[in-house]
Amino acid sequence: MISDATPSPRRLLLLAFGASIAVVGTALLFQYVGGLAPCELCLYQRWPYYAVIALAALALVGNGAAMRWALALAALIFAAGTALAVYHAGVEYHWFPGPTACTGGTSGAQTIEQLRAQLLGRQPVNCDEAAWRLLGISLAGWNVLASLLLTLFCAASFRRLGPRRRGRAVHV
Repeated sequence: MISDATPSPRRLLLLAFGASIAVVGTALLFQYVGGLAPCELCLYQRWPYYAVIALAALALVGNGAAMRWALALAALIFAAGTALAVYHAGVEYHWFPGPTACTGGTSGAQTIEQLRAQLLGRQPVNCDEAAWRLLGISLAGWNVLASLLLTLFCAASFRRLGPRRRGRAVHV
């Protein structure tokens, strides 16, 4: 076996897997221990992490090539998650209009019946109001950073592993 400085696909995929579990676990801690109810967009932002957790779990039972391609797919999934997190942070900072079902503001209702129908159709948590901030950055903003870093990590890992070549041992 030829030894090189390239980490194994298994280790790299395990890092993406563990990071996804850590992000979702943190979100669940904020929700169930911290009492911060998530809005509709917050829940959508968890989906890429769930997808990567499932993808990684499946790929980890495969060979090195499957793990390498799982890293490529994870990079694409995290890129979509980054875009969603940017959108949500933009809604919170009022840069973009949010979904009408979960955004605060004036209702435009002309009658009490219209106002009642609008209130009953809304989510209990508004997507345009950050429930918590650290250093002035909302959880959606922190998710932009986490998703972007994981996108870059998975893409760089896929590229670093390179194509499988004859005569080169792939460590799994």
